Amino acid sequence: MTDPPPPSAQPALRPRLVATDLDGTVVRGDGTISARTVEAFARIRDTGAEFVFATGRPPRLMGPITDAFGPFGTAICSNGALVYDMGTRSVVAEHAIDPRTLAETVRRLRAAIPEIGLAVEHATELHGDDRYEAGAWDADITVRRPGESGLWNRPAPKLVGRHPHLSADELLARAAPELGDLVTVYHSNGERLVEAIAAGVSKAHALRHFAADRGITAAEVIAFGDMPNDLPMLAWAGTSYAVANAHPSVLDAVTHVTLSNDEDGVAEVIERHFPGDTGDTGVVGDPG
Repeated sequence: MTDPPPPSAQPALRPRLVATDLDGTVVRGDGTISARTVEAFARIRDTGAEFVFATGRPPRLMGPITDAFGPFGTAICSNGALVYDMGTRSVVAEHAIDPRTLAETVRRLRAAIPEIGLAVEHATELHGDDRYEAGAWDADITVRRPGESGLWNRPAPKLVGRHPHLSADELLARAAPELGDLVTVYHSNGERLVEAIAAGVSKAHALRHFAADRGITAAEVIAFGDMPNDLPMLAWAGTSYAVANAHPSVLDAVTHVTLSNDEDGVAEVIERHFPGDTGDTGVVGDPG
């Protein structure tokens, strides 16, 4: 891990693809996105390079992001389980947990963490058991409670577990040893959540396919993140950055650290790779 170069230092090569997490990385702590950040991503598009948002958000929460950045590009959603076209506002690929694996994952997770509440997050719906406690990310939607017979009988892009008091780190420590042979288990925030997607699926998995389809190698990719679910993507990219507010495991894993999300750290790096006018640094958008 190294400090970012001074603003006057220009990178030797311009990346062909920029990939970034959203919440905690480009989205500020108050839920807004700065005009400086929007302008930075416009520079990428104007040069003909690619950018991808790689997020734990489901597609239903991508509307404010598309409103802020415009109907351009691709979003890797639900940590890689869903791929979303921001132009058409539609899901173009899905990698889901099959019902049999889902049922076994639920059985093991409940045995390991008895008080946990569980929900299945689809592109536009959220189905929960009686114990699942709706959180801040669920404020836009009514959690459907179909009962046990209706919860685990269809493919699931993402399984979400929320506990009454255990932290995300504690939940991951308990869940990972029990589920590692069935699904990919991780956490993406500190909201007493643990999450699972299909085995082999991750932001990195989806990003590799996106890059390969365009003849882009890992060495030509720069990636940004802040939480453990970003680690596979950051490890794959040729150049990796953590924002200063990142989880300790991310700070330890990357090649560079930039300013925090509230200080437009991602925009600062992009401006050095794609030089031009800085523009307004006001705030636009409200991802909520």
